[in-house]
Amino acid sequence: MPDRASAAPLRRLLRYGYRLPLLAWHLLVALPLVLLVIAFGGEARAHAAIRWWARGLLRVFGLRVQRRGEPLPGGTLFVANHVSWVDIVALHSQHMMGFIAKAEIRGWPVVGWLTTHAETIFLQRGNADSLGRVMVEMVARLRAGRAVAAFPEGGTRDGGEVGPFHARIFATAIEAGAPVQPVALCYGEGCAAQRIVAFAPRESFLGNFLRLLGEPARPVTVWFLPPIPAQAHSGRRAIAEAARAQVLAAMAQA
Repeated sequence: MPDRASAAPLRRLLRYGYRLPLLAWHLLVALPLVLLVIAFGGEARAHAAIRWWARGLLRVFGLRVQRRGEPLPGGTLFVANHVSWVDIVALHSQHMMGFIAKAEIRGWPVVGWLTTHAETIFLQRGNADSLGRVMVEMVARLRAGRAVAAFPEGGTRDGGEVGPFHARIFATAIEAGAPVQPVALCYGEGCAAQRIVAFAPRESFLGNFLRLLGEPARPVTVWFLPPIPAQAHSGRRAIAEAARAQVLAAMAQA
């Protein structure tokens, strides 16, 4: 019998063997169906179809979603810790929300499609005018009762820690009078797989995508935490710190 070291590559190959056909079906059959629903089914059915498709993509990767808490309806600013591209899919699997995402994501396979058709607001990093336009659009959507999501760390890390939450994005919730709902994203039992799911140094999106496709099955917890009323804190910095503290506490509890 092979030892554990030699068995691990074999198990990875076996996972590729049955997941690649599932991925092909999800892209070539399920995706066109979702596009038809988006085009002709109305907003409610389109949102349900995107949630269904996102859940299916997670299953292809062996990620079993466990939701804790409930997302607020209506105009809410959702803020979550940022681990990988999978975060967008995990959140979309539970609730429809328009993400603030870097413009480069448009060109990513699969995820680029999902974000483009899911009310994403694209940001040109390092462009002050772009950020201003994004924040104006966020306020308008929140006032119109639509959910918006952001990763206030500003980018992904190595999965070993949750970075500071930048405060500027929270000004939109204050201006719109909208609540902020923190979300903790936890990969693996006890958040033990954060570093595995995160991008490795110099790893491309495609490299991360293919690596995760061969990973063992594991849970991913999407934990919707108690909302923070924008009026309950004195300024955006206080809201940012309160949101980050909730996420850290939930991850420690997990």
